[in-house]
Amino acid sequence: MDHGGGEDGDGSAILVPLSEFRRERMDIPVTFDRRELDTILRLYGRMVAAGEWRDYAIDHLREQALFSVYRRTSEVPLFQIVKTPKLRTRQGMYSVIAASGAILKRGPELARVLTVFDKTLRLVKA
Repeated sequence: MDHGGGEDGDGSAILVPLSEFRRERMDIPVTFDRRELDTILRLYGRMVAAGEWRDYAIDHLREQALFSVYRRTSEVPLFQIVKTPKLRTRQGMYSVIAASGAILKRGPELARVLTVFDKTLRLVKA
């Protein structure tokens, strides 16, 4: 009697959320859910109030969702907040990418990844 959990008995079963399976089968683009957008838009509001950001764009692509922020509309994005569900089990599905293409922070939790924008206090010597 086999209690391994997999068809071949090696115990390696892969769980895939049903919504992710449906999205892939129906070729539906990746989107930010309401909770994710709320978190991102709170950060965006703070940065607009600080005068650092002025515009944004949201793109829903087949394999990732992008929230791009701009200082001016005619420029390339300063930062992109990216959701890539395929990276959920590896590096984490959220990342922040700078205009240069450098990945500033990556992880499984959006709120933690967005801490890259938090101001840190520095000791200033007179």
